[in-house]
Amino acid sequence: MTVFGILPRYIALRVLLTIASVFALVLVLIFMIDLVELLRIAGKTGKVSMLSIMGIVLLRLPSFAELTMPFAILTGTIGAFLMLNRSAEIVVTRAAGMSVWQFLMPGLLTAALLGLLSNMLYNPLAASARAASEQAYAVAFGEQASLLSASSAGQWLRQDGIDGSSVMSAAAASNQGRSLSGAQIIQFDRRGSFVESIQATHAELREGYWELTNTTVERPRGVPEHYANYEISTYLTPAQVRETLGSEFSVSIWQLPALIDLAEKAGLPATTFRVQYASLLSRPLQFAVMVLLAGTVALRTFRFGKIQSKVIVGLLFGFGFFIVAEVARQMGVAGLTTAVAAAFAPVVVAGMMAVTVLLHQEDG
Repeated sequence: MTVFGILPRYIALRVLLTIASVFALVLVLIFMIDLVELLRIAGKTGKVSMLSIMGIVLLRLPSFAELTMPFAILTGTIGAFLMLNRSAEIVVTRAAGMSVWQFLMPGLLTAALLGLLSNMLYNPLAASARAASEQAYAVAFGEQASLLSASSAGQWLRQDGIDGSSVMSAAAASNQGRSLSGAQIIQFDRRGSFVESIQATHAELREGYWELTNTTVERPRGVPEHYANYEISTYLTPAQVRETLGSEFSVSIWQLPALIDLAEKAGLPATTFRVQYASLLSRPLQFAVMVLLAGTVALRTFRFGKIQSKVIVGLLFGFGFFIVAEVARQMGVAGLTTAVAAAFAPVVVAGMMAVTVLLHQEDG
């Protein structure tokens, strides 16, 4: 039997269609959950239109759904194998002399190909949409919701400039940290003495300075002054701000290597982006391992019974894998292990365990 024969193509098509169905269901669920959450936030102010909320939800949807792809692969493959099992197609093919590895090969190749396509095509689109959603979120909820407090960028940002040092924070960040809404800045002179406190509706990073709009400036022993436009100097580069305030999920796989290089040249840690890059590189292998995990529980014929319990066990193993993978990711971000180990170790261990189980089921 060749890899591109009629039977392998049939198996691959069944697996692909079931995965697509599960992923579509996941998209609907994420859309509804995110819509309800944004409606709850908007309900506190009543100032955000339904059209804006729908736009933000749709822009965030691809990025959120990307995180559930391994689950869709696992669940979809289990479903495809169970349907083939129920119709006795697995029994017929196995009786014809097909080994479990030959039966799994179409699914493995399909999953690995989906991993490559998701990295090359889906991820850049999802990252662009995520960046646009952050911009739209900042415009709609900048003064009512703290986006930074829910991300890794919740701290104050210290910077230096020609006029002296300053610290700044914001209610919301977009454009990978270069556009801020609800900015608050405390400015000091070159000797470290307090100069002024600044509040601005919007801040945009330019070359060598922050451009502030709709600004209120308070100085010691003075009345607050209002400016339509105001500027403060900074030595920060876009790469430094992106590392501090940006989201790794709004950067595509094609941009990550250059971003990591820029951050390291600026003397900033790039562990978050290194882990994200390694995780994306491991995606084809991760998707293939999901097929192996599905094979351990869904290829056993119905006449042996306990299919439902085995499927539940398989899903629990899948959730366990996702938890372990997330723990390893956080260890990589914290610098407790390398980015490559954080991304690939859970995948390799899960794959070895799945292969061991399949060998035991096949050869005893």
